[in-house]
Amino acid sequence: QVQLVESGGGLVQAGGSLRLACAASGRTYSTIRVGWFRQAPGKERELVAASNWNGRNTYYADSVKGRFTISSDNAKNTVYLQLNNLKVEDTAVYYCAAKYAGSLKRDYDDWGQGTQVTVSS
Repeated sequence: QVQLVESGGGLVQAGGSLRLACAASGRTYSTIRVGWFRQAPGKERELVAASNWNGRNTYYADSVKGRFTISSDNAKNTVYLQLNNLKVEDTAVYYCAAKYAGSLKRDYDDWGQGTQVTVSS
């Protein structure tokens, strides 16, 4: 099991940037996949970005391509999500999640508590 703690959320104006961090502890291995999800009020949770631990394989939802970047610092056991050119519709609670193997796009096992991102117009 992997324990995950997100940080870095906040209130930002449209067009601004934030960097979210997901600190991992516990049974962390090089095969781990990490995904960033978000859930807005009244909407289903969606995967916005994912990566394996070495960053060689990544996935981005179409809605965030070119604006969000997922990266990792293995020495710190931390995965980041850089959010640039934020839009009001990016407002949501952002969660990181981890799994040990398999597709980047589904079936994550361990979840953080979430961090709120609010984008004002």
